Amino acid sequence: MRQDPAEKSALTAVMVFPLIIVGVAAWALISPSSAGHLTPHINQLLGVIMFGMGLTLTVQDFKLVLTRPRPILVGVVAQFILMPLLAVLVAHVLRLSPAVTVGVILVGCAPGGTASNVIAYLARVDVALSVTMTAVSTILAPIFTPLLTKWLAGAYMPLDALGMAGTIARIVLIPVIGGLTLRMLLPRAVERVLPVLPWFSTVGVALAIAGVVAASSASVKTAGAIILLAVVIHNLLGFVCGFGFAWLLGVPGRAARTVSIEVGMQNSGLAAGLATTYFTPEAALPGAVFSIWHNLSGAVLAAVYRRIADREIADRARAWNVRKCRATRFGRDN
Repeated sequence: MRQDPAEKSALTAVMVFPLIIVGVAAWALISPSSAGHLTPHINQLLGVIMFGMGLTLTVQDFKLVLTRPRPILVGVVAQFILMPLLAVLVAHVLRLSPAVTVGVILVGCAPGGTASNVIAYLARVDVALSVTMTAVSTILAPIFTPLLTKWLAGAYMPLDALGMAGTIARIVLIPVIGGLTLRMLLPRAVERVLPVLPWFSTVGVALAIAGVVAASSASVKTAGAIILLAVVIHNLLGFVCGFGFAWLLGVPGRAARTVSIEVGMQNSGLAAGLATTYFTPEAALPGAVFSIWHNLSGAVLAAVYRRIADREIADRARAWNVRKCRATRFGRDN
């Protein structure tokens, strides 16, 4: 079967994305003065990325909210409850510094990341459900991300929650709605540029991460290992607890695996940008590291889920063949 060009481009981009991020992060560490020119423009870069996300959406994506509300509600609740609480738990157990704690919590309070949609495709889970959950959590982010961050991280550093809500609306909500509107008005023109969008986003995130790393290069060298450990634990707990939460609430296997991917993969680029704006450069590091790690862990999880999906398909095929053979024998006997 011939693969859609946009899908092929997205798959390639998500596979090389970690390599690109590692490369630009190394550049920012080696030459923070040159990469530092990007730091003031992190939010603008994120706004352009979110506009690209809006171009990939259609009105049809939101209709699932009405036709399949249960898994979407479970996924969004897990996104904004499980991941923030898991962030607090990880920060407490690892005794992270206040700035890094705030950064980990901010990652936990962020909406779903767009890379989850590609990972869902690789995993042979429900891509339409993944896209809708990402879109819904993104639309809700101006409300829940600042409120949850204020509640869970306010004891460590002061936060202007209303100002953060306005920033998220400017760099997330407005660009996403703008991209969606443009696709509705010029569908054919947007369809032609869809294969380019994954690379557009990849470059944008890479430049934003370079700005984050350049601004906190000294902290990377002293606290990089503990930040990586916190990110790995947080991400893996998100995958496991996301699946368990969905399964306990009666979401079937394939949809529960979709929720697992969606919960574990955050919009960490947004978290890094918000941390740079409202906290300190050090608080932005967990978001930067998460951006690298969750693509690697997501690809591994996709391979595991793909094997499960293949086995389920084979089991259904065998069951169908058994029923067919029984029906054939019954017809001959009669």
